[in-house]
Amino acid sequence: MEMRKKVNRGYRIFNIVASVIIGLFTLVCLIPFLLLLIGSFTDNTEVLVKGYSFIPEKWSLDAYKYIFAYPKTIIDGYKVTIFTTLVTTAGSLFLTALTGYALSRQDFRSRNVFSFMFYFTQLFGGGLIPWYMVVTETLGLRDSIWALIIPSLLGSYNILLMRNFIKQCVPNELVESARIDGAGDWRIFLQIVLRLSTPALATIGLFIALGKWNDWYGSMLFIKTDTKHTLQYILYRMVNMANALKNMEQAGVHVEIDTPSETVKLAMAMVATGPVVLVYPFVQRYFVSGLMLGGVKE
Repeated sequence: MEMRKKVNRGYRIFNIVASVIIGLFTLVCLIPFLLLLIGSFTDNTEVLVKGYSFIPEKWSLDAYKYIFAYPKTIIDGYKVTIFTTLVTTAGSLFLTALTGYALSRQDFRSRNVFSFMFYFTQLFGGGLIPWYMVVTETLGLRDSIWALIIPSLLGSYNILLMRNFIKQCVPNELVESARIDGAGDWRIFLQIVLRLSTPALATIGLFIALGKWNDWYGSMLFIKTDTKHTLQYILYRMVNMANALKNMEQAGVHVEIDTPSETVKLAMAMVATGPVVLVYPFVQRYFVSGLMLGGVKE
């Protein structure tokens, strides 16, 4: 009885200490984001003179007014970014899972050859110019939204990660049993492999979605029409314009537009990261499960 009380007391103490440590760590992680949020609503002059503060003396919406001065441009950017992110993530997950499943099959004789080819592309790439020529000349995707989607559908690292996950966490006996019961390859893949691979798919999907959501380089290379630009590239151009106006003012050139050169950067970060912060809690449990299951071995 006394031993049980000691164990319960030690368990409570451990929970209290662990909760305090996790709480402090969470607070440390939230402080930069909180400073970013408050700074975006701070007057630009105060930031230039006194720096960033959690309790500013003067609040201002100038940074957001500057960003949303042309709301249609921002809305179009959101539409393009959301569309490319959703389509790329869904298509990439399906193709990655399909390729990873094929490479994990013991009866696929060329699996080692293809695995080496995928691994080789991680070490050596063709470079920017061949990639640009393939997308624009061979595929004919110049100034097309599909130029932001198709080149991102497959990644060698994700394929190898998916292959390893399926080999470890999808029992081969289960696949053979389904085949004995008359299930074909597509049915096994869709109804067994995909369902058991949900944690890995959520983990890889989160990385793909974040990478595509933050992508501005592809829009700069391939897109010429303003209504087809992604949100990140639009914000990137706004930052460059704000910096150019600031440099002109410092050079003594009269500029009629009052640009919040510092706070606009913080406001743009909030505009860009807001939707991601709202979506992440819905896939968090799958993300954590994917990280844990990836390291479990029988």
